[in-house]
Amino acid sequence: MFKAHLLNETDGKVSGALTELDESQLPAGDVTVDVEYSTLNYKDGMVLKGIGRLVRSYPHVPGVDFAGTVSASSDPRWNAGDKVVLTGWRVGEWHWGGYAQKARVKGDWLVPLPAGLTTKQAMAVGTAGFTAMLAVMALETHGLKPADGEVLVTGASGGVGSVAVTLLAKAGFTVAAVTGRPEQESYLKDLGATVIVPRAELAEAPTRPLDKERWAGCVDNVGGTMLARLLTQVKYRGAVASVGLAGGNVLNTTVLPFLLRGVSILGIDSVLSPAAERQAAWQRLARDLPLGKLDAMTETKGLADLPALADAILKGQVRGRTVIDVRA
Repeated sequence: MFKAHLLNETDGKVSGALTELDESQLPAGDVTVDVEYSTLNYKDGMVLKGIGRLVRSYPHVPGVDFAGTVSASSDPRWNAGDKVVLTGWRVGEWHWGGYAQKARVKGDWLVPLPAGLTTKQAMAVGTAGFTAMLAVMALETHGLKPADGEVLVTGASGGVGSVAVTLLAKAGFTVAAVTGRPEQESYLKDLGATVIVPRAELAEAPTRPLDKERWAGCVDNVGGTMLARLLTQVKYRGAVASVGLAGGNVLNTTVLPFLLRGVSILGIDSVLSPAAERQAAWQRLARDLPLGKLDAMTETKGLADLPALADAILKGQVRGRTVIDVRA
């Protein structure tokens, strides 16, 4: 028997509770993992609250990430005792996820725990940090260099934003961090932000198709009106790595930033990222992410805290990263 946060749906309403399950109830898969830690992402908040119809069927164990130790495997690539990490692949949505002390998944979905990281640190990174790393890598591949100028990070005090600020600062970029919470200024500067941009400066719809050039690049967690506004300010041949839609999924803009300044939008998907890209991103994270700053942006909670955490993250009240110790 093992503990899990189990969701059920009754008359269209989703509710969850801490439950004891038997290993025989786990879904089909090649590898069984003793989960040690999971984490909290915006998507987890949506699943926990039954928003967006992300879950195919109930009962369901949410949690889009987990890290732990293989206990059994019929996949020759994985053996009992291996330390592994999982992010994405619709786990926690279509397939039972990491808010449990055991999980069973396909071996294709796992990556080895990178040397230098503990399972707890891997979940402090989680999907949010992994996505931030993919965004930074995409901007680098596009050609962005520290000498090009300021790089903007929207939603900077959230999970993706916090890691993006830290990674960009560590790589030598001048980072401008957007936040609607003035009390987070010292936190963001400790992560490496040089400039704090009040959310209100980018919250209004653009009044003209092109504004004065300012940003060499951007990691955008917000989408919607803010993305439309900042696109008018991106420098010639600059790029925006689009990773989120906290501000909406509709983009009302013109083609002029793309035609007259050669601006690019780089779409970042971490869910179905191929294996080689995953391995490269995790190796970069283990090498480049300052673990002291990772620890400083992380708090640890238990399975019993999930209902309150779901409300908080959906209201934008969670700062940095939240690790879920499923054994607590």
